[in-house]
Amino acid sequence: MNIKKILIPIDGSACSSRALDTAIFLAKNKKIAITGMHVIRIPMVFTNKIKKQAKFNATKIISIASIMSKKHSIQFKGKIISGGYPGKRILEYANNNKFDLIVMGSRGPEPISEMFLGSVANYVISKSKIPVLIVK
Repeated sequence: MNIKKILIPIDGSACSSRALDTAIFLAKNKKIAITGMHVIRIPMVFTNKIKKQAKFNATKIISIASIMSKKHSIQFKGKIISGGYPGKRILEYANNNKFDLIVMGSRGPEPISEMFLGSVANYVISKSKIPVLIVK
C-alpha cells in the first residue's frame, strides 16, 4: 500500500494523542501528509457561549497536533467540522478527500467509553472502505 495522505480524527483524548504519535511515526522521513480533523458535537439547543467554547477547544486541539507534527517535519493540515455524527462526518471527509489511511484512537474522551471500543471508532471500522488503524 502506497500511503500519501493520513487522516487522523482528534478529540483531545489520550487515545487520540497516541494515534497522532502513531501517524507521525508512520509519516516520519516519508512524503506523507497528515490531516488532523476534529468534529464538534454541538446540539442546536446549546447557547452561543457554549458553541464558542467548543470552537475554541477544537482550535486548541488542532493547534497542538500541528505543533507536534511540525516538530517532526511532518506536513500537517487541520480541519474542524461542526455538527453531525462524528463517525459519518469522518468517513465523508476521508472519502471526499481520497485519504489512504485513517489512524484513530480506540476511545474518545467520555468516561463510559473506557469500557469498550468507542462508538465512533466502531462505526468508522465497520463502514470505511479506507484502511483504518486503531490505536489504544
